[in-house]
Amino acid sequence: MRVCVTERRVPSPDDLRPAGELAPSLALPWIVKLRYGVLAGQVVLILLTHFVFGVPLLIQWLAIPLALTAASNLLAYRCARRFGDRQALGYLLAFDTICLTALLALTGGPANPHSLLYLVQITLSAVILSKEWTWSLGALAVAGFGFLFWAHVRVPVFEAHHSSEGFSVHLVGMWIAFVAAALLVTIFIGKVSEALRRREHEVLLLQSQLASQERLASIATLAAGAAHELGTPLGTIAVASRDVEYHATEVSRDPELAEDARLIRSEVERCRSILQQMSARGAEQPGEAPVGVELAGLLENVRCDLPLRSRERVRVVLDGDAGAAVLPAGAARQALTALVRNALDATSEAQPVTLGVVRTAESLEFVVTDSGCGMSAETLNRVAEPFFTTKAPGGGIGLGTYLVRVFAEQLGGRLAFESEPGKGTRALLQVPLIRNGD
Repeated sequence: MRVCVTERRVPSPDDLRPAGELAPSLALPWIVKLRYGVLAGQVVLILLTHFVFGVPLLIQWLAIPLALTAASNLLAYRCARRFGDRQALGYLLAFDTICLTALLALTGGPANPHSLLYLVQITLSAVILSKEWTWSLGALAVAGFGFLFWAHVRVPVFEAHHSSEGFSVHLVGMWIAFVAAALLVTIFIGKVSEALRRREHEVLLLQSQLASQERLASIATLAAGAAHELGTPLGTIAVASRDVEYHATEVSRDPELAEDARLIRSEVERCRSILQQMSARGAEQPGEAPVGVELAGLLENVRCDLPLRSRERVRVVLDGDAGAAVLPAGAARQALTALVRNALDATSEAQPVTLGVVRTAESLEFVVTDSGCGMSAETLNRVAEPFFTTKAPGGGIGLGTYLVRVFAEQLGGRLAFESEPGKGTRALLQVPLIRNGD
């Protein structure tokens, strides 16, 4: 079974809605307590009306919706585990609306002054649940209130304000007022709640971006410090290798030792060049001006950055003429090199690694595919975290994939992985096309 990692991209408000997701779980215990309080109040009110004020009510029939409400409260948490907190709360509020309709139908219908309790469910939904649930509950409440005009048990004491037969203008006006109030609650409170959810989303997203920038800044500082500290020992190695080369050439006449000394010195110079770049980048703001670059040349440069043995295992695949694109060339080259190195490390020396690019109308999709050991679901979920690595000690510190993800996010793109244990991994680096006029 193929396992796909969640794409590392900037989430939309629909993907990340803290209030919409967290509010139902936080509100569920309080809603249960509120329903118990409302239930107790309804029982006391019915008993007072019937026995104290002498208004005849159908107690035996009123007990049915009250008992169903109590039973639903006992099942609330079980329903939440089955349907989820949001769905469970929506069903509970819809059930409350139906039970309230039944209670009102048995106690005077539209003449019962407690018909305004319909607004409670609508308001709670507007604050806690989605706009779909709010509009659904609003429509259910309006339909329930309208149903009371056709089916209800008359309670004369509630009809003392009118004596005409048929529909009372006053009661019809109450229904129209209720519809207007329900619409106002649904629209305005829903809009306010949606704005608050969006603002909370923006705050959390900003916090996430700041945390990522802080981690990147700390990495840059660490790189600059490492470059500074390693400069002296590398200089010492370079001097010592030069002395060894001189001794092997002029004294002992050992050409193999001289060649090894020259190799050591060349690698030291390469390390010093890399450390100078790290030091410079650690002292400046991250970012690189986009320039026009041939995509075929970019992929070939990535391949040439690898050691000779690894270079032979990388196959560059182009679908026709890839053409040119505007990119931060250096950063893109480093990001693709990091992905290819990871793919090479995950495969044996006999297995190839494929590097390709696909141009779409809005983006470039760089794809690195290997047929190595693959990754588990847990590894996929953490693969782009800083300092996370599955390599043996000394094989890496777990920053390559994280820096690729940062590069993609800075351009407004994404980094995604697909992997199947035992059958390899597919890395997708997608970046938006930058127009020359942008």
